[in-house]
Amino acid sequence: MKHPQRLVLVLGDQLDLNSSALRDFDPQSDEIIMIESANEAQYVWSHKAKIALFLSAMRHFAKSIEALGYPLTYIKDSSLTIVETLKEQVLNKSIKKLVCIEPGEWRLKQAIEVIAKDLSIDLEMREDDHFYCSRQEFVEWSANKKELRLEYFYRLMRKKHHVLIDADGNPEGGQWNFDQDNRKPYPKKGPGIIDAPAAFEIDAITQEVLAFVEKTYSDHPGSLESFNWPVTRDQAVQALEYFVEYRLRNFGVYQDAMWIDTPFGWHSILSSSLNLKLLNPREVVDAVLVAWKKYSLDLSTIEGFIRQILGWREFVRGMYWLDMPQMAKDNYYEHQNPLPKWYWTGKTQMACMQDAIGQTLQYGYAHHIQRLMVTGNFALLAEILPQEVSEWYLAIYVDAIEWVELPNTAGMALFANGGRFTSKPYIASGAYIKRMSNYCGSCKYKPEVRYGQEACPMTTLYWNFLIKHRDQFEASPRTRLMTANLKRISDEDQQEITLHAKRILNQLDDL
Repeated sequence: MKHPQRLVLVLGDQLDLNSSALRDFDPQSDEIIMIESANEAQYVWSHKAKIALFLSAMRHFAKSIEALGYPLTYIKDSSLTIVETLKEQVLNKSIKKLVCIEPGEWRLKQAIEVIAKDLSIDLEMREDDHFYCSRQEFVEWSANKKELRLEYFYRLMRKKHHVLIDADGNPEGGQWNFDQDNRKPYPKKGPGIIDAPAAFEIDAITQEVLAFVEKTYSDHPGSLESFNWPVTRDQAVQALEYFVEYRLRNFGVYQDAMWIDTPFGWHSILSSSLNLKLLNPREVVDAVLVAWKKYSLDLSTIEGFIRQILGWREFVRGMYWLDMPQMAKDNYYEHQNPLPKWYWTGKTQMACMQDAIGQTLQYGYAHHIQRLMVTGNFALLAEILPQEVSEWYLAIYVDAIEWVELPNTAGMALFANGGRFTSKPYIASGAYIKRMSNYCGSCKYKPEVRYGQEACPMTTLYWNFLIKHRDQFEASPRTRLMTANLKRISDEDQQEITLHAKRILNQLDDL
């Protein structure tokens, strides 16, 4: 039996036939390996839909590889970790060289490097050229900067890749950022008719996966009943085309808006396809730019969307690799409370949390404001241990891969790294939730009440947080206005807020 000269490892979030790992693949002498490891579904208590999405996408990708005639070893449902399974295969096949793209998780990158060293094999870990910005380029950009902020990085990316730049080298529309135009709530009567996201046929492969996940991971959170995620390259392209045709036009203005039983709003729902590498960010940006001209769409909508792809997505990846493994350990406020049990069930009396978590359990999805300003905001105000919150986000969302999940959770939502790349903690009271949604109308709690039985926990904990960290907020021009509002509350009321907050923090599971 002839052994392959090189073994090429393809991970579940690297499903791109044009990836650098396959660029010089020789079917006469090389072999591809893909591994379904139960450990990947269990090291955090993963949502059933997330497990199903990865497995179905991997199996469909394997079919694409086989259609090219490439030798493939595909290992289903291994009880070993990816690296343990890989070690077994390397030894069995007498592999001398392993090729892979750099994983999207620090732990897996370290584990592969260790195993290669232990087995004395040649490891070629290639740059992931899916991204606009290489890791080295980000390191060079960040060097010697006093502040690491998205805005400066985003402008660099726009200029370098000539995106929304006019003939004179200036930003289209005369400004770099139209964020202020993209923060409107839905009208008081509601969002009206929203074009539903693209729908996809559940084929035999996906049906088999759904049955397997339901049986094997029956105790895991979430539902598979609404599973409707792109699992192939063709479906991902279809989802992109559908978004720019029908949904992009209203994305910008309402991207921060929330409404009960409106899980997707006008959002693109492309993050899972991007993060599995079924889509390339360049083709997404190009499609949006074409639609802008074709349909004369509002520039603020186009800029707001591109800022998320070319700006924030690239920025948080750079920060992840710059700051790991410390980022996973950071706990700036030394918060220690356990995650409330209802984060896994949605069974809370807070209507905003009920809706955001409820749709998360149903679909494995919530948009960025629900994640940042509802579930994330509450987690910060409730002083929950950052590592427990990060594990929840990684487990519960279908698009969560650690390079993108951890910076968003620990860095942005929880301020766990003390503002390493954000200028302030993102906190808000129930008043913000009321302004941006209709959640409060059906809630037992009142967002304007600061303490007592009717008080919104978000509001009580918001003012308690400001009282507790008054000095920090006073010191920054960006947050001083918040403590100015605190001065309008009497000392007696502030004491009542603090007392009521203690009661809440001692019984988070009962909210």
